[in-house]
Amino acid sequence: MKSQQNIVRPLALLGLLVLAGCSTKTTAPVTHSDQKPLDVASVVKQKMPASVKDRNGWASDIATAFASQKLAPSEENICSVLAVAAQESTYQDDPQVPGLGKIAWQEIDRRAGNMHIPAFLVHTALLIKSPNGQSYSERLDKVTSEKQLSAIFDDFINMVPMGQTLFGNLNPVHTGGPMQVSIAFAEQHTRGYPWKMEGTVRQEVFSRRGGIWFGTYHLLNYPVNYTQPLYRFADFNAGWYASRNAAFQSAVAKASGVKLALDGDVVRYDTDEPGKTELAVRKLAGKLDMSNSEIHRALKQGDSLAFEKTALYQGVYRLAEAKAGKSLPREMLPGITLESPKITRNLTTAWFAKRVDERRAACMKQR
Repeated sequence: MKSQQNIVRPLALLGLLVLAGCSTKTTAPVTHSDQKPLDVASVVKQKMPASVKDRNGWASDIATAFASQKLAPSEENICSVLAVAAQESTYQDDPQVPGLGKIAWQEIDRRAGNMHIPAFLVHTALLIKSPNGQSYSERLDKVTSEKQLSAIFDDFINMVPMGQTLFGNLNPVHTGGPMQVSIAFAEQHTRGYPWKMEGTVRQEVFSRRGGIWFGTYHLLNYPVNYTQPLYRFADFNAGWYASRNAAFQSAVAKASGVKLALDGDVVRYDTDEPGKTELAVRKLAGKLDMSNSEIHRALKQGDSLAFEKTALYQGVYRLAEAKAGKSLPREMLPGITLESPKITRNLTTAWFAKRVDERRAACMKQR
């Protein structure tokens, strides 16, 4: 999707495998000089359920994330992080996933089928012993968490020729940790990480401290002009600025008369070929007095706050609002349906954002 979330998923929510993959500007410090900054660790321990294992460890890790990222230690920001962690993992360092072994086997068989490799050959290959002494087959049958599954795939890819054939160098577990953050996102945002990594970034994401640090970064460490925390939560699920971009797509649709999926994807980052939103904007090129190349360059800024300052962004809203005869929103929940083997209901990014926001509000009321 977004450039940083090619990465991402429509599933930060239940981020599993590609087996299938608040709010004002919070990067600023507290602005009121007559207010003492909140002690993050103390607030976390106050707000977290008493049943959470190692609440002191959670508090320390979250406080370190806020301090090292220079985030405003406000109650809203703290509760926003806690709300995502509660939604994604119920405060578990390594959340358990029912039926994960079955899901993993289905993915392996699916990939084998796509490559026209007989399933029995793959299953036979998985009977060999892995580095921990158990066969890959035994480990897959017993796997209960994404951390375990990721380790199995790493061993499988590195040790077995069949693993390279099926997966190349791409471990299909794309998200992990207590905040279900994208591993690819984490790999691109390691600057300022406060702890020494003994292993890979992937392995660090599956630790509590790493999952919290990268998850907090993805949730709070980018500037926005949103009026409510709700839209950051949607972005956490769908990619940075997805809520802003969905509103922009709505304005494009109004101005051009072209029906668009309001998914927050304003440009294709994997190719220079125009996507549906870009093609719709091109219909407005004359009224915008912009060339196709100028339009494309502006849309490429759709993963940053700077997009809002472009002539394209402002011109589209000018045309759309003139046609609508009223002001149009600059933020909107993206229309994305979540897909995963783990999901048995019709869930959406909007559902995720609203559910997390309910948790945030409850946290804010807690005293």
